[in-house]
Order: sequence, then structure tokens, then C-alpha cells
Amino acid sequence: METRRILMRSLAVAVVMASVIWTTTAAGEVVYSCCTKVSTAKVTDPIIKITMQNENYPCVKAVIFETKQVKFCSDPKQRWVREKVKQFFKKNNITPRPTSSISD
Repeated sequence: METRRILMRSLAVAVVMASVIWTTTAAGEVVYSCCTKVSTAKVTDPIIKITMQNENYPCVKAVIFETKQVKFCSDPKQRWVREKVKQFFKKNNITPRPTSSISD
């Protein structure tokens, strides 16, 4: 009789845990680690890293400027963005790859 009670409690705990996990997973929001939109605001903070992102839904084509505080998703068609990238490459003695999409 005692074994049956322990088994029922264990089963009840398992059901509760499974329902909590299912509920939090179903209610969770999908988070993408890419730029889904770009800003036209100019980046004035010192840039420590630049990444080129190609379009692949829901991600958009972007230049990602990383500073100490935050990452900025910028429109690669903006003239100031292209100039910032060139300045960054020149300052850090980096030769851009010929296949870079920054000139598109």
C-alpha cells in the first residue's frame, strides 16, 4: 500500500513538471540572434567589432557595429555606414574580403 502511494505521488509530480515545462515552452517567444531591422541613427561610440549580416528571413541585410555597451544594426546602403566600415578597416589594418557585400 505504501509503495502504491509513493508511486502515485511520483507520477503526480512528473505530470506537474511536464505540464509546467510544456506551458513555458509553448508560451515562450522565439528569439533570433540577428538583426531583424536596421536603424539609420549614426554610431558615435568607439567601434570594437564589425560584422556583415546577409539577408535570411527574419534577418535583414545589415552591418552590425559592436561597441563596449551595445550592438547597432545599421543599413549597409547608408553612406555613413560604408565610411565607418572603411575607417574601421583602415585603422585596424584589415583588408576586406573581395566578396564583402558592403559595396552593394
